[in-house]
Amino acid sequence: MKTFRLTVSSPDGNLFEGDVYKLDVRGVDGELAVMAGHIPFVTWVKEAPCAVWVQEDKKLTATSKGGLLTVDTDKVTYISGSFKFVEE
Repeated sequence: MKTFRLTVSSPDGNLFEGDVYKLDVRGVDGELAVMAGHIPFVTWVKEAPCAVWVQEDKKLTATSKGGLLTVDTDKVTYISGSFKFVEE
């Protein structure tokens, strides 16, 4: 299982930083699933629930007010005005 480094930041600082399997968010053009080895890109993210997959079978669900997603060759950064993990 390949992973990548994810950092989720807000004006209050880093809210999450770690190696993850997958990130699911809603971009301006639709649903996105980012996995290790994804091509680099930058996009706006819409307000919607999102999922941080810390393992192939374990995810953390969060609410997000949208923001900016930057995907690089070895790391992903999501900057959001509001991002909160929710209990499942």
